[in-house]
Amino acid sequence: MIQFFAENYTGTPFVFFGSSHLIALGIVVLLAFSPFLIRNSASIKLRKIIRYGLASILIFNQISRHIWINYYGQWSIQWNLPLHMCSLFVWLSAYMLITKSYLIFELAYFLGIAGALQALLTPDAGTYGFEHYYLIQFFIAHGSIIIASSYMAIVEGFRPTWRSIKKVFISVNIYLVFITVVNLAINSNYLYSLHKPHAPTLLDYLGPWPWYILSAEGVAAIMFLILYLPYLIKDLRNARTATTSIERRE
Repeated sequence: MIQFFAENYTGTPFVFFGSSHLIALGIVVLLAFSPFLIRNSASIKLRKIIRYGLASILIFNQISRHIWINYYGQWSIQWNLPLHMCSLFVWLSAYMLITKSYLIFELAYFLGIAGALQALLTPDAGTYGFEHYYLIQFFIAHGSIIIASSYMAIVEGFRPTWRSIKKVFISVNIYLVFITVVNLAINSNYLYSLHKPHAPTLLDYLGPWPWYILSAEGVAAIMFLILYLPYLIKDLRNARTATTSIERRE
C-alpha cells in the first residue's frame, strides 16, 4: 500500500502499448460503448443515477490527485491548475453530466474525447506503472472524459452538428491565446503553447515550435471529422431514405 501511493515508485514501470496498457485501453473502449446496452431501456431515474455517479467519479478522482500531489509538496500553479485541456474537461464533463448542458457537450465531444484519447495513447507516465496510484488515476480521469460524452450521445440523445465543429475551433483558438498569456505571466506551459512536453507525445512528430501548434490544429480537424463521421453517415442515410420515399410517392 505504501508503494501504491509512494512518490518515488520503484515497481514495474509503464510500457507503451504493453499488455497492461492495451488492457487499460480495452476497458475504456468497452465502457465507452457500454451505454448502448441501456440506450432503449434506461428509466429517467437510472439515467440520473448514472450521470451523477459518473460525475462523482470525475470530481473525486481529480480531487484525490490534488491531495496526493499536495501531500508531497509538489502542487504549484505552474503545473496543477485545471488549464490543460483534459484537466479542464474533467470538471466541464462533470458539469455537463449534472446539468445536461448541450453547449458543454459540443465542446466535450470533440475537444474532450480527442484530447483524452491522445493522452491515453501516449500517457505522461513518468516513472510510474499500473501498480501505482498515479497511472490508475490518470486512466480513470481521461477514460471518464470519453465515457461521459459517449453516454450523453448514446443514452441522452445529444449529438453534434457541423456548426458544433466551427464553434469548437473558434473556442479552442480563443482559449489558446488566453492560456498563452497566462503561461507568459506565471511561467507555465499549459496546452504546451510555449514548448513541447518532456514526455513523448504526438507533438514530437509535428515540427518545432511554433509550427507544431498549427500542425496540431490540422490533426485536431481530422480527429473532429472522424468523430463526426457516424453522424454524417446517419444524416446521409436519412436523406437518401427521404429522397427514395418522395420518389415513390411521385
